Amino acid sequence: MEALTNFINMVNGIVWGPMMLVLILGVGLFLQLGLKLMPIFKLGTGFKLMWSGRKTSDSEKEEGDISPFQALMTAMSATVGTGNIAGVATAVFLGGPGALFWMWCTALVGMATKFSEAVLAVKYREVDEEGNHVGGPMYYIKNGLGKKWAWMGTLFAIFGTIAGFGIGNTVQSNSVASVLESNFGTPLWVTGVVLMVLTAAVLLGGIKRIGAVAGSLVPLMAISYLVAGLVVLAINADAIPHALDLIFTYAFTESAAEGGFAGAAVWAAIRFGVARGVFSNEAGLGSAPIAHAASQTKDPVRQGLIAMLGTFLDTIIICSITGLVIITSGAWTSGESGAALTSAAFAQALPGVGNYIVAIALAIFAFTTILGWSVYGERCAEYLFGVKIIVPFRILWILAVPVGTMVGLEFVWLLADTLNALMAIPNLVALALLSPVVFRLTREYFEKQAAASLAGK
Repeated sequence: MEALTNFINMVNGIVWGPMMLVLILGVGLFLQLGLKLMPIFKLGTGFKLMWSGRKTSDSEKEEGDISPFQALMTAMSATVGTGNIAGVATAVFLGGPGALFWMWCTALVGMATKFSEAVLAVKYREVDEEGNHVGGPMYYIKNGLGKKWAWMGTLFAIFGTIAGFGIGNTVQSNSVASVLESNFGTPLWVTGVVLMVLTAAVLLGGIKRIGAVAGSLVPLMAISYLVAGLVVLAINADAIPHALDLIFTYAFTESAAEGGFAGAAVWAAIRFGVARGVFSNEAGLGSAPIAHAASQTKDPVRQGLIAMLGTFLDTIIICSITGLVIITSGAWTSGESGAALTSAAFAQALPGVGNYIVAIALAIFAFTTILGWSVYGERCAEYLFGVKIIVPFRILWILAVPVGTMVGLEFVWLLADTLNALMAIPNLVALALLSPVVFRLTREYFEKQAAASLAGK
């Protein structure tokens, strides 16, 4: 076991090393420039489409399984999770305040990546034997790049199926159990059983029930957390200018050691900012387009414009609130890391309440991640084995939830983190090769919009 752990550690160091960060940022920047910065300039358009996409017209009812808004919320249920609370704190602890700047950079190019993923997912999706719309990297690799590249789609599906049980299931249930035990004294087994029952209640209803639950729960939890964060920032208002100065200064200069903070080189700020940013918003990982492929839409570009909001909301908004709370509180020099650091930052401004806010937010975020990732894992498994695997997969997924609350997960976390990076490689290659399709569809969409606008006048 030790030899296997050491081997996976070595692979992890390679796949999450400089080349992966260059690949993620490089492909994202290439897509952003190829789209002429459209994802940034058309952010308002994305929000309008998201709002109107809460319901679909009768003419689009047959085109997908869930509304465009529910598709976004399903994707966000998986991305808004422990990364927004523990991941940001870890980035600041290891890379200093400058890591937050590099998280922002990752998100700005990641918006183009997420847009492209969703465009291709809708463009190349299929309808399975049960009438469900299925898509994602494995399908746009197979249908977009042809048979000679199909092996790459199969690899993605294998990595996604296995990684889901780690990063999207047991690791999440373990986080919920740990945080509820330390803050409320809830026994681990109780959390495991309750989570298993809640997961089963939602999961056995399939993508439509998951979409409905995500459409209600994700906005509620995200807005509640944002309000709590803004209250803390209002209390720490005097420290905000200094915090912003630290973020921009330490993005390009070495962070000095201070208190319990050991100091960090610029490379550490870049590395941990980018790595935690990708972990949080999943742009380039290839997971989110699996949810967007089920959207009730006839136009891939429309769903792409909605999909890119996931990266903006996750990292530019939610992660920024967490990061600013940590830096303005001064807790980043305390020597704490992960969720404990975020708890300390909230508790500093809201004594006796702040740590409970973080505990409850983390528990709900992690639960919705279990739901969102169940869709990803199920679709990957279906690609490999067909629709006959759906019911056994759901049962196995539900049973894995309580297991995660009771066992040590260091090895599972390491394996899942490594497989996540391995998922990203075939997806990023496919995005680069299929970029002409994305650029063409985008150009045609906006030309059609412009023509319709002129005709309306």
